[in-house]
Amino acid sequence: MVASRQDAWTEDDDLVLAEVTLRHIREGGTQLAAFEEVGQRLGRTAAACGFRWNSCVRKRYDAAIAIAKNQRQQLKKMGRLNAQNTGLDSAAYATKRGSHIQQGEGAAEADDEQHIEAVIRLLANQKDIVRRLKQLEQELEGKSAEIKELKEANDRMKQELEQVRGVNEDYKALVQIMDRARKLAFLQEEEAPKAIFKMDENGNLERVEK
Repeated sequence: MVASRQDAWTEDDDLVLAEVTLRHIREGGTQLAAFEEVGQRLGRTAAACGFRWNSCVRKRYDAAIAIAKNQRQQLKKMGRLNAQNTGLDSAAYATKRGSHIQQGEGAAEADDEQHIEAVIRLLANQKDIVRRLKQLEQELEGKSAEIKELKEANDRMKQELEQVRGVNEDYKALVQIMDRARKLAFLQEEEAPKAIFKMDENGNLERVEK
């Protein structure tokens, strides 16, 4: 017996469990056989598969179970369950079954077969939906991370802009101070008395006080 695994059940695992169990119900097999087959495919024990089916998965497929049981009853009435379970291969069984349907026997069974096939197709589509959902979740995580990075970059740019604005204000204040100092120096220069010089008899310049 395969050792029990401790990892959690995935959506794909549940779908395999549902598909195999519904097939065994429809074909007159036992649920224990179904759980053993699922256990071999998933590397789990039959007990673990049975517990998962009864505690979680079964209630999601009530309608499909009812259809599978109804189909099993139709097969039983037509005496074809024993033929299937005594070793006829699937091709021979399908041929015999197709012959009966063509002869008008088992119209209800054919209808149930269409229903159960529709359920199986739905299960297959559900697998694709689950995979697509996981892909979208991964894309969403990537977009969320990208948005977070952009927000952080935006915050950094805001901080840098505030710093630039602060430097710009300091520069304006410095320019204003320098401009006032230049104007003050110019006024002082204008107010300072201008010296007057004259030439003496020897040709030398001498300053004349006002």
